[in-house]
Amino acid sequence: MKEFAYQRSAQVRDALAEVAGTPGAKFIGGGTNLVDLMKNEIETPAKVVDVRHLPLSGIRFAADGQLVIGATTTNSDAAAHPDVRRRYPAVTQAILAGASGQLRNMATIGGNLLQRTRCGYFTDTSQPCNKRVPGSGCPAINGIHHNHAIFDWTDHCAATNPGDMGVALAAFDAVVRFQTLNGAGEIPLTDFYRPVGTTPHLETNLPPGALITEIALPRLDVAAQSRYRKVRERASYAFATVSIAAALTVHRRRVQDVRIALGGVAARPWRARIAEAALRDGPATADRFRAAATAELAKAKPLRDNAYKVMLARNLIETTLTDLARRAK
Repeated sequence: MKEFAYQRSAQVRDALAEVAGTPGAKFIGGGTNLVDLMKNEIETPAKVVDVRHLPLSGIRFAADGQLVIGATTTNSDAAAHPDVRRRYPAVTQAILAGASGQLRNMATIGGNLLQRTRCGYFTDTSQPCNKRVPGSGCPAINGIHHNHAIFDWTDHCAATNPGDMGVALAAFDAVVRFQTLNGAGEIPLTDFYRPVGTTPHLETNLPPGALITEIALPRLDVAAQSRYRKVRERASYAFATVSIAAALTVHRRRVQDVRIALGGVAARPWRARIAEAALRDGPATADRFRAAATAELAKAKPLRDNAYKVMLARNLIETTLTDLARRAK
């Protein structure tokens, strides 16, 4: 690991100033991703600014009914919170599916959204990787890519976003709030991650030096009828091959509202808006669920060895919605 400076900040503005004043500085929360990358010299910040002790933790209701989760809240605390469990069960399930208890006790909500890809080429410094060294190439395109993207990839990168919680947050229109030295801002989670394009090393739309302060979840009745399911290559903790966060309400056997987001299929959580539009106000039947899934996946562009993900995602959408519809009855 390369030598670096460490600074613990007590106030948000102090942390922002520390990062702004040191080129290459980074914020660190739980460190469950960044420290690993530093050990392998994939990330080499000149300074890390510890934000764990900033007044940014906790979960509260806003006046308009939004549920607001502070960025330094641990994953364990968020998953166990009774309001998260009751109003957004898929969020709790996604967090619990994402890592071991030890990691959840350290990892923060803000840091969870900023974790880097687990593509083998990205984590192997002997290999080229456009995310790690822009312009060096993407060997995954013609190499080992069975667990890579089927949506939105380009010749510059085919890696997938590794998160679980972000998939559930995307399904429920969560908003990421942040602070900079110039003021506060917010970005819908569905716009938080950048398309791959020609610059895969630029992963989010956060302004330079911005610090995530909180995540806001709007009040959604449908979210209380939700589920997160994750298919992975082993039963112990592993990154998703394909995952789904889905919510469904049914009235008189017709779909009243539906939310669907997929993980493991793109460089960002994939909101299945085509499938959602095809299902609203229609019959809540397995045939309709399958047709909607097929419509969503029609634009998938699998690589040589990951076309199985198209069938897997289709089956996952159908079975999860069928299960939710059965529970609604």
